[in-house]
Parts: sequence; C-alpha cells; structure tokens
Amino acid sequence: MSVWVWIAVGVLGGAGALARFVLDALIGTRWGGAFPLGTFAVNISGAFVLGLLTGLDVPSETLLLAGTAMIGAYTTFSTWVLETHRLAEEGEIGTAVLNVVLSITAGVGAAAVGRLIGGH
Repeated sequence: MSVWVWIAVGVLGGAGALARFVLDALIGTRWGGAFPLGTFAVNISGAFVLGLLTGLDVPSETLLLAGTAMIGAYTTFSTWVLETHRLAEEGEIGTAVLNVVLSITAGVGAAAVGRLIGGH
C-alpha cells in the first residue's frame, strides 16, 4: 500500500470522526434525552452509506478509504455499547433494551436499503 493511501486513511478517518462529533452534538442539544439519539442517528446513517457503497460495487481501494476509514471513524460501536451500559446502570433497562433492539434492527435495515438503492 502506498504512503498516499495511509495519508488518505488518516485524513478521511479524521473527517469521519469530526462528522460524527458534529452530528451527535447537534442532535443531542436539540433532542437530548435518556435515549442516545445522536449516536443512533450516526450509526444508522453510517450503516446506510456503507450499504450503499457496497451496493454500488465500488472498487476495493475506494471501499477501503470511504468505508473503512471514513465510515469506520464516523460510526461508533464503542459509544453505543457504553451508552447502553450507562442506561442499564442508571436503571433505564427498558431504554437500554430499546437502544439495542432498535439500533440492530434499524442498522441492518438501513444497510439493506442502502445496498438495494446501490443496485445489489
């Protein structure tokens, strides 16, 4: 792999992380509550875009850069798990379960719709 691919991964990863931060903050300040809606929106939109890229059958290097670097840094499994754990610790068991079920269901659905729109 060339040094330019490594640089692109760093730049696109940074852009994805910044996009996640901005979207999560915007949603959190506008519709904040017990349910981690910002993380949910980030992860579902990321699943959709990754499904779309897969459906479009983009070349492997493009998928590496856009999917792994940018969308991989944009979406956040660790924050989702931490927020779910925090909800459970605070006694919000129903909200924690809703976060797990809704995130998995909507994430798989969003990826499938993205892939379908992409043509596969």
